[in-house]
Amino acid sequence: MASIKKDKNGKWLTRVSYKDASGKYRTKTQRSRTKAEAIDFANEYEFKSGRDELTGNISPYFTTYFWDWFETYKESSVRERTRATYVQAYNILKQYLPGIRLDELDRRIYQKFMKNYGKKHAKSTVSKMNSLYHASIKDAVYDGLIEKDFVEHTSIVFDKKRTRKIQYLNVEELKRLMQYLYTTRNFHFTSKYMIITALLTGMRPGEVGGLKWEDINLNFRTLTLKQSWNETSKNFEPLKNATSYRTIRIADWLIGLLNELPKDDKLGRVFANQYHTIPTSNAVNTVLKKALVENNIERQGFHFHSCRHSHVAYLLSQGIDLYAISKRLGHADMVVTGRIYAYLIDEYKAKTDTQIVNSLQDILPLEKAIKKDIN
Repeated sequence: MASIKKDKNGKWLTRVSYKDASGKYRTKTQRSRTKAEAIDFANEYEFKSGRDELTGNISPYFTTYFWDWFETYKESSVRERTRATYVQAYNILKQYLPGIRLDELDRRIYQKFMKNYGKKHAKSTVSKMNSLYHASIKDAVYDGLIEKDFVEHTSIVFDKKRTRKIQYLNVEELKRLMQYLYTTRNFHFTSKYMIITALLTGMRPGEVGGLKWEDINLNFRTLTLKQSWNETSKNFEPLKNATSYRTIRIADWLIGLLNELPKDDKLGRVFANQYHTIPTSNAVNTVLKKALVENNIERQGFHFHSCRHSHVAYLLSQGIDLYAISKRLGHADMVVTGRIYAYLIDEYKAKTDTQIVNSLQDILPLEKAIKKDIN
């Protein structure tokens, strides 16, 4: 029950009565400037009372649950950039599922959400958001908040026009770019050294920037990745995930190239330039784009991170096993590698299918021998 009265000060006093969890009557009051605000308050709390929200016996909104889940289980272990992704996911829920409670969600509602959100977004974006929501739902099932994992049996929807193919360089372009970067390098400016390292190792941009001299093992010719560089905070940060901590085998040539760089940085950073700073992604991209133009390589969407993609493309073209590539990249397993580079894998599969068929010709029985056996 709700009552609305105007007090002696001209304010509207609203009083809502409800039962708490023990069955006792309680009241909730509010003073409003207008009668309309008072009515809205009364309607809101009568609605909440009718759904047991005021007694604490109601499921939280999915938006509320998702953010609480993030703060409880994820926030302390993710990097700043990853946190921004969770914030984005939370804001998407507020936009598309603002009034849906956790126990109201089902396969049909979630699939409609995927359809509405996905029709204006690229596959990679939708897939990423879906993976975050799915992880929270799995935990909700585990914690007994809901009974079913309804996300498991839904499919993502995306705008194919917004879904770009992975940008990478072919072998001939890669050789031209490497030659240009090598012949025009200047050890006072480390961007070209960073690009070469990314092309030859498949390291992420932050991993390249975070490399220290102590991470290079001259005896075993390896790089041990222990930290990443955050260009915003200008400090080291943990790597992306547990499998990102890895050791990469490199050639003597790359070790010799890196040894050209000064070793006087106080933090021991390999790619600190003459100003004792690590070039930002924008700075590296500027150098990279100029290098592409100078070599008549047209790649509109090619950037620093694309060097990682080019590394994978080259290894695939050389027939390197997908498991070995996955480990080198620091992926959790081959499933992750296969999902990210599905387009590349399919492309090289088409090229190698003919080789496979041709190679099998060597073990086929000769036609004359078959006829002889028949006779």
